[in-house]
Amino acid sequence: MPKVVVVGMGYVGIPAAALFADAEGFDVVGVQRRSKRSGWKIDMLNEGKNPIGGDEPGLDDLVNRVVKEKGTFSVTDDISTCNDADAILLDVQTPTDADRVPRYESLREVCHNVGEHMKKGVLVVIESTVAPGTTVNIAQPILEKASGMKAGEDFYLAFSYERVMVGRLIHNIVNLPRICGGIDDKSTELAVDLYSNIVKAELHPTDSLTAEISKVVENTYRDVNIAFANEVALICESLGADCFEVRKLVNTLPNDPSNPAANPVRNMHFPGAGVGGHCLPKDPWLLKYGLDEYGTKAVNPEIIVNSRLLNDRMPIHTVDVLESAMTKSNIELKGSKIAVLGVAFLENSDDTRNTPSLTIYDELVERGAEPMLHDPLVREFDRPFSDDLDAVLKDAKALVLVTSHREYANIDLQDLKTKMQGNVMIDGRNFLSEAKAKEAGFEYRCIGKGK
Repeated sequence: MPKVVVVGMGYVGIPAAALFADAEGFDVVGVQRRSKRSGWKIDMLNEGKNPIGGDEPGLDDLVNRVVKEKGTFSVTDDISTCNDADAILLDVQTPTDADRVPRYESLREVCHNVGEHMKKGVLVVIESTVAPGTTVNIAQPILEKASGMKAGEDFYLAFSYERVMVGRLIHNIVNLPRICGGIDDKSTELAVDLYSNIVKAELHPTDSLTAEISKVVENTYRDVNIAFANEVALICESLGADCFEVRKLVNTLPNDPSNPAANPVRNMHFPGAGVGGHCLPKDPWLLKYGLDEYGTKAVNPEIIVNSRLLNDRMPIHTVDVLESAMTKSNIELKGSKIAVLGVAFLENSDDTRNTPSLTIYDELVERGAEPMLHDPLVREFDRPFSDDLDAVLKDAKALVLVTSHREYANIDLQDLKTKMQGNVMIDGRNFLSEAKAKEAGFEYRCIGKGK
């Protein structure tokens, strides 16, 4: 029975490990550090329970099945379980710091530890998103030094990135095409063969550098398109128009495959209070870092950089809109309690990575306000928050909706208004009813709608 070890039990590692454990003939072990922040996942997973909150179709049942019924999945904090692994997947955090430089402490440490405990002939796959050139220039030398073996001869190395999205973890791994980029032909071949056991879509073989670039370009493409929508939103606000009506009309251009070169289709994205998640806020910087570090001539990716900076400014703009609306209502922002609805970056999830709510919270504090965060799904966060909506709304002078959780769709705005002291509402996602908000007596503002 082939043994697969998955290092890192997060949003990528857990569903990947469970899917391999459910495939015919695999034994899977997850490795997770027993840290204060994440160590609790070990026991929870070993009890057959899924630690990822929010809506994740099929994941609860899958984890329970492979642990309780099949006995093909277990989790440990002992990296020596890699000693007899046939394949090792690395799913660790690769964030960027305040200077937009990738922090590879976890990746370096894991590569060193895995290198000390891997057998000859093993396939090591990096699934974490990295800057182009990282697999060959950082991971490979560490693995070779720690193991005393040579990549491409004694062991095999590939980069095969995830395309997961919170709320569609299993669906995306199984049904989206997979890119497998090895450092040599044999590594690529082994990676394709491995993932063919869990991926139903097409598997695309390539080299590791091309795969690394493809990953960060995928997310950078989306980030740039969101920035375009956000810039149009700012234009509409200035001109007194509704960006969402503009978007609807722009997107009436149809998909016409009869002449691909002249296809008129448009797909303008949604603007909003900010861009969050693990990928979009950092992957453009990973792309730029790889370019700066390993490129042979100077290239200045202005569109990519300026798009990222614009998206970073949207939470600050949201606070600007809030302060303007409060001024119109003769309410001073300083000293006022502000209810901020939504801590997770994505609706109906518990994922708080790079959430715009953090920037909004800190900006409100900087301006002397007293923000109170609410979220019905989040378990932990770096700022104080509550799942008691009434307590958060009590005596608030204004409300800012940042995350369009399902729970907020059913709020009685008349009742909500009676709980608050003020009358200002900022809709950061065009999620609440403007008509009902005004009927309830709110001074309503929406990001992307001119006033």
